[in-house]
This record gives sequence, C-alpha cells and structure tokens, in this order.
Amino acid sequence: MKETTNVNIGGQAFTADNDAYQLLNDYLDDVRSRITGDTNEIMSDIEEGIASILCEMLPSPVMVVTRSMVEQTIKRMGDPNEFGPKTKESSYEQPNNIKRLYRIRKDRVLAGVCGGIAQYFDFDASVMRLLTLALIVFGGLSFWVYVILWLIIPEEPLKSKFTKN
Repeated sequence: MKETTNVNIGGQAFTADNDAYQLLNDYLDDVRSRITGDTNEIMSDIEEGIASILCEMLPSPVMVVTRSMVEQTIKRMGDPNEFGPKTKESSYEQPNNIKRLYRIRKDRVLAGVCGGIAQYFDFDASVMRLLTLALIVFGGLSFWVYVILWLIIPEEPLKSKFTKN
C-alpha cells in the first residue's frame, strides 16, 4: 500500500503516489533551474505538456499516476539537460536563496568538510585542503576542530535520478 498525493499539473488534478510525485517534482525543479527568461510561462507550458501525456496514459480519471508513468512522461518530455545548462545552482541554494553549508559528496578526500566550506565561500577546494593541512601541521588548527566540523556540518542532500538504473 502506497501513500498518494493530490497534485495540480498544468491546471488538471491528478492523484499520484508519493514516489511519482517526488520524481516529477525533482524533474520540474531541475528543468526550472535551466530556464532563462520568463520562467513562469515556460514552466506552465511544460506542465501542460506533462498533463496531456499523463491524461493519455490514464484509462480512467480515478487512476493513480505511478512512478513508471512519470518515467515514461519524462522520456517523452526530454532530459533536463535538453532545456539548457543550469542557470541556478540548486544543491547549495535553498528556494528562499539562503546559502547552506554542507559536507560535499563528490570530490571529497576525507569527510567533505573542506570541499563544503570551499563551495560555501566559492573558492577552490584544493586551496582549502592545503590551508587546513598547513594549519593542522603548524599548530594553528587542531585536528579535533576538523572532527567536530565533520560531526556538526550536515552532508549534502542526495540529488535525485530521473530514470531507473
């Protein structure tokens, strides 16, 4: 048994299971981050296209939109990369434009602390790692400070996949 969510896509009401809703929401967020110009109008057109595809797939209006239906819809709409390069960075910016400090998942050496701090302050992670190492070796920074940062800085949220592996 799965939980469902009522959603409005392109002006049409649908009931979607939570997996399908999350996948579609992540897809639309990724597409939105790649659009320049009048985002609202373009996103409205994209949602209308998604709604028409889902209406074709649903034999009855009381049926639930499943993850496989959303995956087929995404294939028909196109990969987010086809909408252009990312114009907004979504992994470190929250919707209300508040910067968040995270330990990075990619390009980490030990725990991602230096990479996360470098990302937050927008400079090279290698420089941050060398600076941290120099401070630890020459006594300006204790190794325990690094360990404490490792424990208190949250790990970067996972990025969702739009297709099954």
